[in-house]
Amino acid sequence: MSHIILLHVSGEEAIVGEVEELPQPTDTVITITNPRRKDGKELPSIDTRAVKVIWPLSRINFIEILGGEGEDQIISFVRE
Repeated sequence: MSHIILLHVSGEEAIVGEVEELPQPTDTVITITNPRRKDGKELPSIDTRAVKVIWPLSRINFIEILGGEGEDQIISFVRE
């Protein structure tokens, strides 16, 4: 199952991408698929043909895990 994350790299803007697995405490790198800016535009520092990017976790401030569009939404009231 893939997760959509928001990666906060020190000294750079936040990056959105997908990961197959969340990083473990023993990992030293994180591999992001389909990296892009929060607004969906391409990252100027990455080649447009790149589909995966590997960052060392030592450069990451923190990672946000975003909810997917396919997750169930709770409906509190339905009127027929």
